[in-house]
Amino acid sequence: MQLTDGLRRNLLLTFALSGMLMGILSSGPTQAGQINGAGATFPYPLYSKWFAEFRKKDAAAQINYQSMGSGGGIRQLLAKTVDFAASDAPMTDEQLAQAKQTVLHFPTVLGAVVLTYQVPGLQGELKLSAEAVAGVFLGKITKWNDPLLSALNPGVKLPDLAILVVHRSDGSGTTSIFADWLSKANAEWKSRVGVGTALKWPVGLGGKGNEGVTSLVKQTPGSIGYVEWIYAKSNGLPVAAIQNKAGKMISPSVASMGAAADSELKRLPEDFRLSITDATGKSAYPITGFTYLLVPSVLPADKKTTIVAFLKWALTEGQSMAEPLGYAPLPKSVATRVLKKVNEIQAQ
Repeated sequence: MQLTDGLRRNLLLTFALSGMLMGILSSGPTQAGQINGAGATFPYPLYSKWFAEFRKKDAAAQINYQSMGSGGGIRQLLAKTVDFAASDAPMTDEQLAQAKQTVLHFPTVLGAVVLTYQVPGLQGELKLSAEAVAGVFLGKITKWNDPLLSALNPGVKLPDLAILVVHRSDGSGTTSIFADWLSKANAEWKSRVGVGTALKWPVGLGGKGNEGVTSLVKQTPGSIGYVEWIYAKSNGLPVAAIQNKAGKMISPSVASMGAAADSELKRLPEDFRLSITDATGKSAYPITGFTYLLVPSVLPADKKTTIVAFLKWALTEGQSMAEPLGYAPLPKSVATRVLKKVNEIQAQ
């Protein structure tokens, strides 16, 4: 899918608007009638469109969202300075225990974490395995013409150029999805680094948010980083095909994200907290994840009415807006289950 110049401009505008919302959220608890949320940068391009479109249907729906990273959103939710949070990593049992009340997880769409890069002169799509990605991000593979990278890309001339790793500097659900996949697919990564929204990185340069990582990769020859797919696409950056659990090199697409979800749905628990990275499906893109809205189970009556209406709209009409922005809509069976869960939100 090619993004139009107009869509690129709109994405850049929405990214800029995220900074304007800082003052709203830092001023303290939310005001009556106004709904504030914060968290993941991963779904921000879609969420900003959703909130704007929903406002057209309900002019009184004032939903403000700050794109600050999943970890920050969860912290603000636990501190009760926002009405909802967004995260690409489900809250842990420990985080749920810290909450003053039950927090419900609502999957909204599927997204892909991609490896994006800037390698001067490289023609065609780069192919990577978990072993190669782990080697690069562990600092063991330091040149683009490393024998392992060359073996994965026969016939492609890779330059004798140093690799610069770019990773997230903030607490991030995108990081959690990326590290979760690597921990499942590579034993050395699991033992040395592991899984989390914030990691102790062996090498590399940190960027804040998907926006920051994208900007650093775009500016730096020889660099490679992980971001949500739309950020690479909207900046004209290439993305790698990744070898999945079945041994197939799979590029990110709406179909390959859907294949990842479909192959793991039998394991979907009642609270929807499920990792679908390294999925078993032959055509599954392996770094796929749900992204979630995290909502307290009890809200002030006016806010409950708006949030419930928004969720029901997002899980039905709003799903059609996912694919043009590089996300995959929820499988219908999942959306049906999530819609039923929305009814568990109660008014104070």
